[in-house]
Amino acid sequence: MLDAVIGLGANLGDRRATFLLAAKELEGFGRLRARSALYETEPVGPPQPRYLNAAVLLRTELSAEPLLEALFEVEKRLGRVRRERWGPRAIDLDILWLDGTTYRSPTLIVPHPSLRERAFALRPLLDVVPAARDPTDGIAYEAVLTSLDAGGVLEIPGSRATW
Repeated sequence: MLDAVIGLGANLGDRRATFLLAAKELEGFGRLRARSALYETEPVGPPQPRYLNAAVLLRTELSAEPLLEALFEVEKRLGRVRRERWGPRAIDLDILWLDGTTYRSPTLIVPHPSLRERAFALRPLLDVVPAARDPTDGIAYEAVLTSLDAGGVLEIPGSRATW
């Protein structure tokens, strides 16, 4: 069994409804052990609407590459069209972190290579695994988050119970 933190992001359509559908799909790959709050965040990349971000902790029997392929299929079913890098999207699902391990292949790097630079990914990750550490050097992600500007990461009050 593998514990994986999956990051969710969207800035098109009914973002919360899309997250609900994504979570339901993820339950087909294992057991959702935790859901983060929802966060409104500033986009990275070209001008576009604000994002909604969240994370889930998924316990799964899938290994890293099959999990990535399953996430791509969920994105496709939920309307993701890959056009431009960092462009607007109906849904984005990323493997952010795998409990106690690293993974590297031509198609996937875990922990996510930009995780330590992105408060919008770290904040939800820490909601679902508060004591998470970077498996490459043991540094607590909570310490990393305190060193980042998280001013544009706004928790939606009461959102933990609504999705």
